[in-house]
Order: sequence, then structure tokens, then C-alpha cells
Amino acid sequence: MKTYVKRFDELTLDELYEILKIRVNVFVVEQNCPYSELDDVDKDAFHVYLKDAGGMQAYLRVYKKNGVRIGRVLSLKRRQGLGTTVLNEGIRVAKEKLSAKKIVIEAQTYARKMYENAGFVQTSEAFLEDGIEHIRMELKI
Repeated sequence: MKTYVKRFDELTLDELYEILKIRVNVFVVEQNCPYSELDDVDKDAFHVYLKDAGGMQAYLRVYKKNGVRIGRVLSLKRRQGLGTTVLNEGIRVAKEKLSAKKIVIEAQTYARKMYENAGFVQTSEAFLEDGIEHIRMELKI
């Protein structure tokens, strides 16, 4: 498994296509959640992903919008530590590339434990976003 960190303009067309495909497959199709996947955030984000011979296996993006944020966290191979691995890499990118002192995420509540294990703390009550329960969480660096 190899880790990649790229700005939007560094992505090849094939990489961008694969990112959009896995995000739509997980967040729109698998979770049955119709929402606008193309939100203009990608253009200013760092795209972090893990790839093996079978293609991208985990992904997230790191960006600045009212502070430093991590979003669109996903892993195709569940319960194998890839979500944690890509999250830790995203935290590193936030620190090194965006000088983050605090990172904010809006996490789906089922994944709370993974984020807590990485040091994130819940800072809001649960709320619905696109029909899925989320919580706001923060990691102070």
C-alpha cells in the first residue's frame, strides 16, 4: 500500500476520476444519500489516498475553510486499519502543509471511536447532514 498526497492540479485525470468514483460509491450509492458531491472544495484541497494494485483503498481531503478541516474520509476495505492510516496521514498533512493548530471534522457518528482514538474530541450534539447523523469534532495540535 502506497500513500499519496496531491494538490488538485497535481492529480491526473485518472486519479481524479477514481477519487470521484469511490466517493460517490460510498457516500451517495452505499449510504443512499443524494447530495452534491462536487462542491468546489476539491480545487483548494490536499487529496490524500492509499493505493495498492487494486486501486485506491482509502481517501480523504484536507483543506482550509473557516480553519483547517478534514473531510470525505473513507476506506473501501473496512476493519483493516486503512481508515486510521489515511486519517493519521491527513493529520500530518494538516500540520505540515497548512500549519494547523486545530483540525475540525464533521464525522458520521458511527465512526466516532476512530476519530477519538486519533485524539479528536466531540464538540457538538448530533445533527443530521444529508439525512445521516454527524457530530462536529476537533483535534487540537
